[in-house]
Amino acid sequence: MHDHRPILAHRVERTLRERVRPADSTTICPLTVTAYHVTDPGGPTGQGEPVSREQAMAASYEPFAIGSPWGPPWGTTWFHVTADIPAEKQNAQLELVIDLGWEDHSPGFQAEGLVLTASGEVVKAINPRNQWVPVPSGQESVEFYIEAAANPLLLGVPPFIPTDDGDKETASSEPLYRLARADLVEVNEEARQLAYDLEVARELSEHLPGDDPRGWQLLLACQEALDALDLADVPGTAQRAREALAPALAVPARPEAQRITAVAHAHIDSAWLWPLRETRRKVVRTIANVLRLLDDGKTLYFALPAAQHLAWLKEDDPVLFERAVAAMKEGLAGRPGIVPVGGMWVEPDAVLPGAEAMARQFIEGQKFFREHTGEICPEMWLPDSFGYSGALPQLAKLAGARWFLTQKISWNQVNRFPHHTLNWEGIDGTRIFTHFPPVDTYGAEVSSTQVRHAETNFQDMGRANVSLMPYGYGDGGGGPTRDMLERIDRFADLSGAAKLVHERPADFFARAEEDYPNPGVWAGELYLELHRGTFTSQADTKLGNRRNEHLLREAELWSAYAATVADFDYPYEELDQCWHTVLLNQFHDILPGTSIAWVHHEVVATHAKVTTILEDIISRAAQALVGEGEHTITLNSGPFDRPVGAGQVPALGGAAVEPAPAEQPDEAARGERVLDNGILRATVTAEGTVSSLVHVASEREVVPPGEHLGSLVLHEDFPNMWDAWDVDPFYRASAREITGGRITGQDATSIEVSYDFGESTATVTFSLPAGARSLGIDLDIDWHETEKFLKLRLPVDIHALDAAFETQFGHVRRTIHENTSWEAARFEVSTHRWVHVGEPGFGVALANSATYGLDVGREARAGGGTYTIIRPSILRAPRFPDPAADQGRHQRSFLLTPGADIPTAVETGYEANLPLRTVRGEHAPQRLLEVSGAVVEAVKLAEDRSGDLIVRLYEPHGARADVELRTERAYEASTCSLLEGELEDYELPEIVSQQHSHRLSLRPFQVATVRLKELQ
Repeated sequence: MHDHRPILAHRVERTLRERVRPADSTTICPLTVTAYHVTDPGGPTGQGEPVSREQAMAASYEPFAIGSPWGPPWGTTWFHVTADIPAEKQNAQLELVIDLGWEDHSPGFQAEGLVLTASGEVVKAINPRNQWVPVPSGQESVEFYIEAAANPLLLGVPPFIPTDDGDKETASSEPLYRLARADLVEVNEEARQLAYDLEVARELSEHLPGDDPRGWQLLLACQEALDALDLADVPGTAQRAREALAPALAVPARPEAQRITAVAHAHIDSAWLWPLRETRRKVVRTIANVLRLLDDGKTLYFALPAAQHLAWLKEDDPVLFERAVAAMKEGLAGRPGIVPVGGMWVEPDAVLPGAEAMARQFIEGQKFFREHTGEICPEMWLPDSFGYSGALPQLAKLAGARWFLTQKISWNQVNRFPHHTLNWEGIDGTRIFTHFPPVDTYGAEVSSTQVRHAETNFQDMGRANVSLMPYGYGDGGGGPTRDMLERIDRFADLSGAAKLVHERPADFFARAEEDYPNPGVWAGELYLELHRGTFTSQADTKLGNRRNEHLLREAELWSAYAATVADFDYPYEELDQCWHTVLLNQFHDILPGTSIAWVHHEVVATHAKVTTILEDIISRAAQALVGEGEHTITLNSGPFDRPVGAGQVPALGGAAVEPAPAEQPDEAARGERVLDNGILRATVTAEGTVSSLVHVASEREVVPPGEHLGSLVLHEDFPNMWDAWDVDPFYRASAREITGGRITGQDATSIEVSYDFGESTATVTFSLPAGARSLGIDLDIDWHETEKFLKLRLPVDIHALDAAFETQFGHVRRTIHENTSWEAARFEVSTHRWVHVGEPGFGVALANSATYGLDVGREARAGGGTYTIIRPSILRAPRFPDPAADQGRHQRSFLLTPGADIPTAVETGYEANLPLRTVRGEHAPQRLLEVSGAVVEAVKLAEDRSGDLIVRLYEPHGARADVELRTERAYEASTCSLLEGELEDYELPEIVSQQHSHRLSLRPFQVATVRLKELQ
């Protein structure tokens, strides 16, 4: 037979596009449109901040013609649409079709609308791929309001073009859109269904192998359907065409076909190319769409992963919130509805948040879901984070989760991840059953292409036969559509394709575990070979996060201490509000620095407000602890005792000692200068770098021969794409060491060096106070570069093959050579407060105050051997999505500690981030509690407000530990979950409690939460 397959396929494609789809409805009449452009006093027309529905509906509306412009960037226009329905059409299937002037792509990234009845009831949302509005049967007229948001399409074609529209203060005031269509239409249901039939059959035939006869069968059936179709009367002959195609679509799937669970999803980015206030409206619009489908009797399970979004919905639309809660109870009962997943406050970055903050993501998320549904989420759901910390399996299990889902590792730049279903093993050895959807997206449209890709891409095929497909428009919201549901119906049991089923995520995971009882294991972090610039971009956002994470520790510690021993009311609400703000700002496009300027300006301001609140709480709690008096009291909120002068301040306590005042740099001196405190001896050259750093006790020289330490290095930074996200490997070839340093100040303990480069200036201060075991390196940079990458270069004479980098509740070891493609791909990595490199008997630790990205490499040493170079990443200057990212002044501090082992690195990490605090009072508090064998990460009062003390601790060194908690007061102690209750299916450490002494054993990197109930 002659091969006419391409001709037949093209016939189907064109007929579908130009005849069948346009015939799915017939226009009855255009709508009458009036408009109210929300305008701030004195501001551009239509660019005002959103107003309430009541205010909008009471406003004055003016006639608005189809084709007229509306909506400057970030503006809002309310449209009022009406029409009289002809008597003969009042019982027909009617809809409105609204086109706000979209491009035919990028739902959720451009204009969107929320449709309401004349009484203010939410109907649904509209966007480029979801333009319909239902009209109830039997009405004589229609009347709706549409709140239209003029969000600019910032990620356009081509993408990554710098724009000032990412901040309302700098955006254009010219309208972006023209109202393209507003019609009342009658639905031609058979023509619409024919379009779905043809679409699925044609696309599936294209993606089947050429030697599979099923593809021919489908395509020939499409030809028969088109032969039966009268192109001049598609609505009248569509049923005849469907009957011709029906037998081919009724052939059931093959017995061995894969089973794919379809889970509706929206993955609304809490902020990204839109501000937080717009996300709140996106949540309303998306939930409205989901509820519309459910109310229409559609079968779907919608995964809702962020408690913050529901909290916003509760504030912004209580009626819609109650409807959503009712739908969640349906979903949790196994009926079509909404299913809360993830159990976290937001979908955070999974690398950068601190240990306790990551725990609180689970605690606050699960607490909110349990409060409103009675249940917690059994899975961790993070499809779109830029890598995943090895601490997460343990934290998820401690929060009651059994499973983990992500998709982002499919974005790896070089190496293909070897599994889609696996057991992921964390740094402590905890394993969690994990699934990466092989469809390679968290926002599938359920096209034949995607269904086929999910089937053929499945890495574990043959061993496992079930996978999950999250479908629905995401990032900017919108969620599932009726088009997607129609395609799922056709793929339910169709020869040539995998079987698609509607199922809750928990049901999928239970089935997947049964299907694949012994999956492969991946141990350690899930490093993403992409988006490495997120460790550095938007430095002030990261600084605010690090500062407030540690202030929250202080505020909770001193408040719990004061509430326990003094007349002090524990500030539950204030602390909850601060935590919620910090957790929100850890969303995976906020903390990584990849949102528009508007977002980061707002985040920096809100972090500053949180800082003010926390400082006030700390001040009040500390005063309650020390009483009124004039003695100088030094408080230490860290987990280790700290020397001060001739005295010492106990961990988690205070002492009546006063820190020595910092000395100010004097006038500049010429030539080499030496800092020597008897522990370390540093020689600084006239050009401002350290030529020698000696650890006096061992007489070990830290600086390699011929090297110098402490220089600044500038790189070109123009990645192939994803500007704020990416650092590509070729950046290293452009390294340019900044020279021309000059000593501009010196005293007995510090030397100040100044630099001018490009449009920027920098001051580097080396300090070595009395008694210090670390060389302080403080940077003060006025940064005005563009598309540049600044690093601090610290070569140390250590021969190492790997290094230890702090992560949540422990550390991860990474090789620093490039033997394999996996190792070479880790050319830029993350750390929290410290990194350590060592050889047997001697190591060097570097602690930081607010830096996350760095690279650690190896160089050949003259005369043989190698040495190590640590290069913290200080600043970047990408132009998209914020063209002025990081411009301005930045301060960062480091502690370089020769002779350090891992325990020393842990201590200096806390020292760099928890400065001692001096207050005036009558007496010094001793210790609330004393802990040996583990590190205390948090001390707080219990969430149930019982007054019980909660102590979270962990083993930080990667070794087994016997731990003792000693308390002045008599307590009964027990271990509990992160949610401060019992835990099924996960073993908590046993604790032996004897009033003032409480003992337990921890495995390497194990986290333990201890509840202390005071004995009366």
